[in-house]
Amino acid sequence: MKQFIYIIFGGLLCLTACKKNNIEQTPLEQWTDDVIFDPSDSLGNYAKNFLNDTYVQLPTGINRIGTVFGSITANDMLDAASDDAISSKNASNIEGFTNGRISSSNTIDDAWARNYAGIRRVNTYLANVGKVPFKETMLVEKNYWYAENRFLRAMFYFELLKRYGGVPLLGDRILTLQDDLALKRNTVDEVAQYILSELEAVKDKLRPNPIQDSDIGRASKAAALALKSRLLLYLASPLYNPGNDPAKWLAAANAAKELMNLTGTIGLESSFQNLFLNRKNKEVILAYQKNVNTTVEVDNAPIGYTDAVASNGLTSPTQELVDAFGMKNGKAITDVGSGYSTANPYVGRDPRFYSTIFHNGMMWVKRAVQTFEGGLDKPGGIVTQTRTGYYARKFMADFSTATTYSNQTHNPVIFRYAEILLNFAEAQNEYSGPSTEIRKAVEDIRQRAGLVPFALPAGLSKDQLREAIRNERRVEMAFEEQRFWDIRRWKIAEQVLNGKLHGIRILQTTPGVFTYTPFEVSTVTFDKTKMYSYPIPYSEITKNINLTQNPGW
Repeated sequence: MKQFIYIIFGGLLCLTACKKNNIEQTPLEQWTDDVIFDPSDSLGNYAKNFLNDTYVQLPTGINRIGTVFGSITANDMLDAASDDAISSKNASNIEGFTNGRISSSNTIDDAWARNYAGIRRVNTYLANVGKVPFKETMLVEKNYWYAENRFLRAMFYFELLKRYGGVPLLGDRILTLQDDLALKRNTVDEVAQYILSELEAVKDKLRPNPIQDSDIGRASKAAALALKSRLLLYLASPLYNPGNDPAKWLAAANAAKELMNLTGTIGLESSFQNLFLNRKNKEVILAYQKNVNTTVEVDNAPIGYTDAVASNGLTSPTQELVDAFGMKNGKAITDVGSGYSTANPYVGRDPRFYSTIFHNGMMWVKRAVQTFEGGLDKPGGIVTQTRTGYYARKFMADFSTATTYSNQTHNPVIFRYAEILLNFAEAQNEYSGPSTEIRKAVEDIRQRAGLVPFALPAGLSKDQLREAIRNERRVEMAFEEQRFWDIRRWKIAEQVLNGKLHGIRILQTTPGVFTYTPFEVSTVTFDKTKMYSYPIPYSEITKNINLTQNPGW
């Protein structure tokens, strides 16, 4: 059995013995460049550890948006600010995205400081790693680390770009208090071109795929191509491409295709549920690495279980998301012949539904989930509980017959292959209209999901195929921080986040017999004049007279 050695984000992990007494005796916060980039460290141990901690700045995913309630912090998924879910707790910070209360002083998902801190770390590494006298046997690894840093910097700029638009580009500079810090914002195109140039420069210098067991969690060539694919898809989308320039769609399709052509190294895993539970698999291209834990279960599973399986149920999926899941026969629930029944709505659904959503009657820890009114998992009163009749199930192992949770691999996925197939299908359809190649990309995902038959309906028009691809993306990528950004880049947030979101009210008429009635659970608001971008934090605006705020904020 192979022993896996991987980087764990969130702390320094020495993969080789640390030998230098002065660094061992120096508090971490007092490490200086001359200590980290040690002229006598021929193995580059400390430079490597510095890089490992730069990975910590990557997106952490899943429940990461915190709200403090007295002595308790409840962490929400970003998807709870989309039309796919709401927070189970009233007055969570995440609601600022859907009630209009986000502001430059209440930024909620503040990524400005985090990503510029990451950029500074990268620039520090690039400026100082030349001091380390790597021995001959370490030169290949040294070159990989150099390329990884540049990839990370490109990733940090992308995280800034998708939130704020154009931001100041620093290049390789490490600014000090003696420098002119009144930097102007670069344009969206300038930032995007910088990211793309960095990715082109390093893609063939990063580790090849498949990545070795000892390097799980590190950026590979596929990771660079995945970031390129996502960025170009965003740039081709209506938010950034109001004139619908077909060349941008073609560039996005070609970028996805470039990654798809890495044959034999990446692909779809056979199990949709298990791909999130195995640290090493061919579908996950890059993920934020964590030690095994039960955090996802404790945060999101139904609340009515006690003792070793007590959970907080922090995320309430909406009826809108539930209705997006079709039937196992591949039909939408509204299609003639789908077999969907409003009296028994959870029978015969797309298998991904059962891996994504807890519904009334689902087996979990040796009993049926009770989200009917007054049930164990929806008891009423002031305790935090589902507000929609559903809980988030995704990323969890199967504990239906267990009596306790066991530690699982919960590495938030940043890029995976299914997204690339969907990127290609969307971009190619927008460029050229329906084709066999587009259909195959989507149908491969539907086949893996277990739909029988998995084929899309014949004869779909370009517009119909667009809607099919978008819906496939919604159900396949639910709770992976895709929907939040998709509804913005498609410029449909002003439609789906203005009005009401729904849940299901379930009444038990006699034991085991239920009625299901949709109801309005939340009123949401999206101001299209400003909310397609984030406000730049007020603290940053006040520090820099040349840093202009985004329109409307």
